[in-house]
Amino acid sequence: MASPVYIQIHNQIKAEIEEGKWAVGAKIPAERELSLHFDVSRMTLRQAIQTLVDEGILERRVGSGTYVSNQKVQEKMSGVTSFTDLMKAAGKVASSKTISYHMTMPSQSEIDQLKLEKDQKVLRMERIRYGSGVPICYEIATIPAELINGLTKEEITSSLYSSLENKAKLFPGKAMQSVSAMAASEKIAEHLEVKRGDALLRVRQLSYLQDGRPFEYVHTQYVGDRFEFVLER
Repeated sequence: MASPVYIQIHNQIKAEIEEGKWAVGAKIPAERELSLHFDVSRMTLRQAIQTLVDEGILERRVGSGTYVSNQKVQEKMSGVTSFTDLMKAAGKVASSKTISYHMTMPSQSEIDQLKLEKDQKVLRMERIRYGSGVPICYEIATIPAELINGLTKEEITSSLYSSLENKAKLFPGKAMQSVSAMAASEKIAEHLEVKRGDALLRVRQLSYLQDGRPFEYVHTQYVGDRFEFVLER
């Protein structure tokens, strides 16, 4: 199965950044120019760029353009807590709305992070997560397909961690997270019931099983005034 066109473009732009075609902080060409260069529609090109923005590789600056992201300080956190458990601890009922759910070929970033072979499929799902009916975050999660064989869509979307533990006998271990600030896009603002430009916390998390295998790569955008991170040192 060939990767979607926007993923192929994502991979090429990412590779060119890594090769030094555009330095950290450099402005990349406009979408119109890039769409002509790759011979694709503006919509397809925009999807590739947005994926790179979600991953923190690129960043949009209102009224200015799109730039290669500056490197940010990363905060390492140990331990993995499911969203369901987080909401339970806060006295809220967790629920989710699945926007997309499909098996596909991984992007180069997903291959790198999840230590995959290029021909290994992944499940990529896009969800809105709620606490007692209030939207808390928007997330895109990628999971190696081989780890969830035997699990139903309902088991995966309702509580992945519990299903892995109880049915697949796979136990989450540590997680690595990077946290940064961003403004809500029009699409995300609509999903999270906030205004375009409102403050969001962007979290990229790579979670590992106790045996050391990476099992979930997630990009999450949290509503700034509905969620906070507390670090213990």
